[in-house]
Amino acid sequence: MSSQTPPAVLPVASDPCWCGSGRKYKRCHKPLEGKVLPGVVSPMRTVPDSIGKPPYADTGEVPRTEEARVKSPEIIERMRYACDMAAEILKLAGDFVKPGMTTNDIDVFVHDETIKRGAYPSPLNYHHYPKSVCTSLNEVICHGIPDSTVVNDGDIINLDVTCYVNGVHGDTNATFFVGEVDEESKLLTLVAEECMWKGIEAVVPGRPISDVGKAIETHAKLHRMGVIRAFIGHGIGELFHSDIQVLHYYDSRNNMIMRPGMTFTVEPMISLGTWQHKMWDDDWTAVTADGKRTAQFEHTLLVTETGVEVLTAKGAVSPSAPWNRG
Repeated sequence: MSSQTPPAVLPVASDPCWCGSGRKYKRCHKPLEGKVLPGVVSPMRTVPDSIGKPPYADTGEVPRTEEARVKSPEIIERMRYACDMAAEILKLAGDFVKPGMTTNDIDVFVHDETIKRGAYPSPLNYHHYPKSVCTSLNEVICHGIPDSTVVNDGDIINLDVTCYVNGVHGDTNATFFVGEVDEESKLLTLVAEECMWKGIEAVVPGRPISDVGKAIETHAKLHRMGVIRAFIGHGIGELFHSDIQVLHYYDSRNNMIMRPGMTFTVEPMISLGTWQHKMWDDDWTAVTADGKRTAQFEHTLLVTETGVEVLTAKGAVSPSAPWNRG
């Protein structure tokens, strides 16, 4: 029997594990039941030479450069185009997800849709990340690497899509249902999106950016859910990640004043349990420390003279829209 394939009838806790390790089942594979485990990652895909590429595309090394926090009207216009594209591909990818496919199937779809539009999938080879989209399943908080893992009925999956086109990035993500999902996961997903919108509503010129985290944390606590702290929103434009830091929880030290022309993401990760995380050995995949599910939504934003413009709002999933994919 393959050590990767459990039997149809599982042993009792004190019996030898089915994998042949010699350990008791309760000390070996039983704790892993229902958990997301690493799969096989296929080779990195290529991008045609005709498509404009970010500086890290060939080497995987991201140059240390600075970018103005307040963007010029010309850069903002280019960002609108990139953000529209990312939002469109994200919606198509969500519609594409079905039980029985692998997360690598999703990566192939997103890669091809991005190339088809003459853009570069920003995650590809960013700090050596090997794929064109992040697929974060169930307890995976973020940065899940597409691989041979099968997506099953009842799962929830976050897809994080970023396009690089005309020299700028557009970044967005959403959590989708796979088939029939339990009520607790539905509530988690709804609250995660509500938290994002609460954060977006707090984007006001002249106010400290800590208002965003306060709004998100307040709403999550109302529903007794956790806010992941290790991963935050970021400045974006010609750089995939620039120096604006957007915490999703309140910290008075996160006091940069929001000004018209700034562009950044708000992307809270909300959990059913703890806010603490663990990292897989791949140095990318982050999972909740208690193994409970997490959901995330993200938009790229522009601070305006009077409030905020959601640059990735085109075709966005909303609280009233059906998430079920089956």
